[in-house]
Amino acid sequence: MKNTIKEADVLRQVLDYLALVGIFSWRTNNTGIYDPSKKRFRSFSGLRGVSDVLGILNDGRLLAVECKRPGGKLTVEQEVFQQQVRDRGGVAFVATSLEELRTGLQGANYGSN
Repeated sequence: MKNTIKEADVLRQVLDYLALVGIFSWRTNNTGIYDPSKKRFRSFSGLRGVSDVLGILNDGRLLAVECKRPGGKLTVEQEVFQQQVRDRGGVAFVATSLEELRTGLQGANYGSN
């Protein structure tokens, strides 16, 4: 059977759950932006590989969550970004479900407080 869960579904669940448990977080757009006056996309000029959701845990650590549909894989740039966050004391992981998000937060000693 084909997997019907989309990355956008996972992203919405992640953002909703983080808001529910009081973690300050936001969606990070890292694609080109459509310019309607020029009728074309502006090229992306940000940092490649930045996680889909960034936040700040209550203890001040950076949170970086890459949202993927089940079976989705990180790009090399995404792997590098997540490792950079972890190397500096932040929390970074991939979430393909709400359960993976909870597990990642528990692994960061955050729990659901």
